[in-house]
Amino acid sequence: LLIVVAIILIIATIAIPSLLRSRQSANETSAVANLRTLNTAQVSYSSANGGNYGNMTDLVAGRLADSRFTAGSVSGYSYTVDLSGNSLDYTMYATAISPNSGRYDYYSTPDYVIRYSTAATRAPSGLNGEPVR
Repeated sequence: LLIVVAIILIIATIAIPSLLRSRQSANETSAVANLRTLNTAQVSYSSANGGNYGNMTDLVAGRLADSRFTAGSVSGYSYTVDLSGNSLDYTMYATAISPNSGRYDYYSTPDYVIRYSTAATRAPSGLNGEPVR
């Protein structure tokens, strides 16, 4: 019986880190895809509102984004929009809610390029602020 328990523990020790890395990777892929979707929502919002961009509540109210984005986290990431220049500019962020939900944070601006966080600890080594490929 002890041998069976030991074998199960060994298998669990090997499998659990792989499962965590797989979940992180899936969450990160989802975050990049969600930022792309939200960029498209900003384009639609801007064209209907005289060139002004909207915050997350505006995008949801205009039915351009799902209400999940204002209710909490989506696939381990929280999403926020910072408006500036009288709503003529924005920075949209996807921030992992914990280290287990994602290794990296992302952001996008009106150039619609998804970039890694500018914080070196929340981006791959040497790629902080660089486009995601």
